[in-house]
Order: sequence, then C-alpha cells, then structure tokens
Amino acid sequence: MSNARKAIYAAGAVVAAVLAVGVFLPSTGVVERQISTIANRSIVFALINDQRQAGKWLPWPESDPNVHLEFAGARRGPGAMLSWDGSIVGRGSQTIDSSLAPEYVHGTLELDGMGDGASRFTLARQDSDTRVTWRFETRFGRNLLQRYLGLMLDRRVGASMERGLANLVELAESLPPHDFSDLEIEHFVVESTDIALLPTSSEPLAAAISEALGDAYFQILAFIDRNGLKESGAPLSISRAFSGAELRFDAGIPVRGISDSTPPTDGAVRLARTYGGPVIRVKHVGSYVALARTHDKIGAYLAAMGMERNGDAWESYVSDPTQTAESELITYLYYPVKPDR
Repeated sequence: MSNARKAIYAAGAVVAAVLAVGVFLPSTGVVERQISTIANRSIVFALINDQRQAGKWLPWPESDPNVHLEFAGARRGPGAMLSWDGSIVGRGSQTIDSSLAPEYVHGTLELDGMGDGASRFTLARQDSDTRVTWRFETRFGRNLLQRYLGLMLDRRVGASMERGLANLVELAESLPPHDFSDLEIEHFVVESTDIALLPTSSEPLAAAISEALGDAYFQILAFIDRNGLKESGAPLSISRAFSGAELRFDAGIPVRGISDSTPPTDGAVRLARTYGGPVIRVKHVGSYVALARTHDKIGAYLAAMGMERNGDAWESYVSDPTQTAESELITYLYYPVKPDR
C-alpha cells in the first residue's frame, strides 16, 4: 500500500473517530455562576430587570471602549432588549422574556459566534444576604463542531459571567440600601391644578413639622374663606430644601373658584399651580413619624431603577388625623420623574 493511500486511510480514520465521539458529546451546554451580596433582592432585581441598568454591569460591553449599545422594546421587564456591537466584543443581545420581582429574570442571550441561549437569573435570600445565580444554557443540536466547542464553553463564558456578577454586586452595593419591595408604587401622569400656598419651615422633627403645618393650614383656610374659594383636594406639603437644622417646605391646599378679582397674594399666602407631568406615587399607611423611612425607600427605588427626579416631591394627607387612628392614616407621596428615554 502506498504512503499516500495510508495517509488517506489514516485521515479517514481520524474523521470517523471525531464523528463517532461527537455523536456522544452533550447536545446542550450549561454554564452557571453564583455570587452573594449584602444588597437586598429588590435592588438587585431592579438592576437586572431594567436593560439600561443592565448595560452598566454586563461584562461584554464593558471590555470594548467603542461598543455601541441600543435599547428596544420596553425599558424593563418582558420585551426589553439590549443589543451591542463592538470591534472587540462583536455583536450580541439580551432580551427579557419573563420576570417576577424580586425572584427571577429569564431571557434570551445571543453572543456572537455562540448562537442563542437562555439566560436565567435567580435571586434567593441567604440569611441577611442575597444569593444571585446566573445560568446560561445553549443547545448545539446535531452540529458536531458546536458540540466540540461546547467543551470549552464554561471557560469561554464563565469568566465573563463572573466579571458581570462582580460588576452587578459592586453597583448594587453602591446604591441606597433600603428595601423598597413592600412599597405600593404607581406610575402615572398628574394634571396641574390651582393651589393656595404658604412657604414655611421647621426643625426636621415630626412634632415641629406637624405644628408648622397646622399653623400654615389655618392661614391658608382663612385666605380661602376671605376670597370665596373652595377646597378641591387634600392638604399637602411640598418639600423645598433641607439646610442644617431647618426643613423648608410649602404648605398647600388645592382650590377652585379663582376669578379675575381673586388676589394672587394675600399676606404670606399666594396662589400657584401645582406640577403637571409624570410621577410615581406611593401610598403610606400609618404614623407620620414613619414617613421619613418611606421617603428613604423611594430614593432607593429611584436609584435602582435609574429614574431621574423632575422637581420637588410632595405629600398629600388624605386622612383627618383628628378622626383617624394613627395606624390607619393614609398619606400619598408624589415624586415628579423624567419620562423614560
């Protein structure tokens, strides 16, 4: 037998062996990584479920200074999509298919040269920490080359996943630590309305604030009566500034019945228009003393969601404290926010 023929037979044997082994290689590749963080689940979930926030910690875009990011569909939750295109990282995308706060985010991940895969984030409580599990799964089908490449999948993808989880934890732990998972949060648009205002201030203590508001509302009601106006909503206070030991805010009561003869100012009380536009609203039930804690939670929510404020927040006191038990007092907190881009 000639050397050439021997070489052909040898090559054929190698190919046959490769094919035979490839048939028995796994048809599915799975890579999974975990990490723990002191950040609570509501914060971590928000950073995963919002594609613009995910763009801040995902490992693939960060390694390419010239990468171009694009967002499509919803900003957060099912249908939200982030795609990237760079000279180093190539092209890829991540689309959220389903999510449940604050437990999991499931989606589709496509990495250039690796095909499609399922990306799953699971968030579990671990004592006082949050355990984050990131699982990537892809199917090779009958593609024997992909099956062989799958043997290196854990090494190729695992390091990037570890880097991404580290970025996620760093970002989550840099945000306000308050757990906002128990908040009743609504997103809608409020209409601007007429209001009678009185600027006031007090020490940042519940009793001092209550006394200052009481005095201000008394003056505003007197203004309303003198000018034949009618109340058209619950009393509110608009936060203006906090400096040292002084909290400055406007006490206000929505009004109707303003005419050309109504004076725009009367002593310290003046007429104005409230903010109109997108807001988030949170229902607070209970003591006014606990309102500060609810404001802290809202601040953490805005930071985790990457939402920008668009003006001063205000509180609307729905319940009459003289006729309602302290534990049943209802207060609505409004925060003007810029529209999602």
